[in-house]
Amino acid sequence: MSEHVHAVHPEPDLVQLLTPEGQRVEHPDYPLDITDDEIGSLYRDLVMVRRIDTEAIALQRQGELGLWASLLGQEAAQIGAGRALRTQDMAFPTYREHGLAWCRDVDPLTLLGLYRGTNLGGWDPNENNFNLYTIVIGAQTLHATGYAMGVVRDGAVGTGDPNRDTAVIAFFGDGASSQGDVNEAFVWAGAANLPVVFFCQNNQWAISEPVGVQSRVPLYRRASGFGFPGVRVDGNDVLASLAVTRKALDDARSAQGPTFIEAFTYRMNPHTTNDDPRRYRLGSEAETWKLKDPLERVRAYLSREAGFGADFFDGIEAEAKGLAEHVRAGCRALPDPTPESVFEHVHVTMPDDLRGQRDDFVEFVSEVSA
Repeated sequence: MSEHVHAVHPEPDLVQLLTPEGQRVEHPDYPLDITDDEIGSLYRDLVMVRRIDTEAIALQRQGELGLWASLLGQEAAQIGAGRALRTQDMAFPTYREHGLAWCRDVDPLTLLGLYRGTNLGGWDPNENNFNLYTIVIGAQTLHATGYAMGVVRDGAVGTGDPNRDTAVIAFFGDGASSQGDVNEAFVWAGAANLPVVFFCQNNQWAISEPVGVQSRVPLYRRASGFGFPGVRVDGNDVLASLAVTRKALDDARSAQGPTFIEAFTYRMNPHTTNDDPRRYRLGSEAETWKLKDPLERVRAYLSREAGFGADFFDGIEAEAKGLAEHVRAGCRALPDPTPESVFEHVHVTMPDDLRGQRDDFVEFVSEVSA
């Protein structure tokens, strides 16, 4: 690995390990032992996730998806946090964590099925330890906290066994931090010292409301009022996100309780494809954040400091092109749901009255379609 600057970042409240110019720096509380090849792997993740996002937006514009929530600008926060997870850890996303889904080996077509309306938003959370996308703002933090209670009761925390000790991570946005559910989750997690990490992607805008009208202090400082630590990380720095989340998850697994992480980042695209950010924010704001692009700073480090050449970057682009073809063709080939599928996965054992409703509905649809 190339030499990097042995200096504390000039902004002590913001953990940063890779500057926007692609220079490695150190933080005394969050050392990161990582090879250049591993950084190259993170760059691949960032490129792939951005390509999925780009293709999904195009598909929505073509009428193939009903909606899409873009993650442009937030890739580093999600990839860094996702690569800090162990297999047994459980993740609770919102509806924008496509990078986290990538890290948990969830096929992008599964996500597109939700926005296309073909899989009815359902997948098996246990298959990849990746819970369902949550549209209800902030509700997933309570789900994660309850799951963390179960982890404690199962004796899967603080044992010292790296293959057993389990952490839980809940993702939410700055807008959700104003929700009662989120603050209730903080109360329970703090009081019970639960193994849960609250990962807030502060992308500056809760749809059309800036974060400044929601909080008079930086969001990460709220954690102290609930009895656990909070930390602000450069959300456009994949290395910082990895290092900070890794420590928080390690603390959770070793029974040291919850941590609040505020990933300071920016939503470059509209809130969803139904939104028009020109109505409420200045274009110059996005132009400023373009200089902090998560991918470009990693690319700058790899090319200038680590000596990665054109062959590496060309190979990544070729792989991304193949992924794009998979997303485009696979999306259009997703099968339409059957009438009875809306009743599936509601109960472990379907009650008789619901079974009767299902049968009546299937018969009705069959008659109407005849």
